[in-house]
Amino acid sequence: MAEPQLMILPSLLMRSGLQIRQVDDIILFKFTEELHSRLEELLEKSKAGFLTQYEAAELAGIKELDRIFTLVNSKLAARSKWSQNKLEALSDKERETDVNTATLLNL
Repeated sequence: MAEPQLMILPSLLMRSGLQIRQVDDIILFKFTEELHSRLEELLEKSKAGFLTQYEAAELAGIKELDRIFTLVNSKLAARSKWSQNKLEALSDKERETDVNTATLLNL
């Protein structure tokens, strides 16, 4: 069983941290540039061991939202029969700022 952890509710982060983007025939849920930058900032502070308790809760919430987006985007990709080829067609910069998107093949 997972150990309980303090986190900012992901639903609170969605109000200002969510963007919806269409790529080809699929709609993806992604972080805004601001939320993505905040995630990077918190990850760096975490690696250095300088997170406050509030920042650790914020990071936990952002990571949970990332997991949710990854799951939702994976399901959307599978429904549209999106393939790795379409993912590779995105520019390098686009892929760096995306929420992780798994693609399911052999459905």
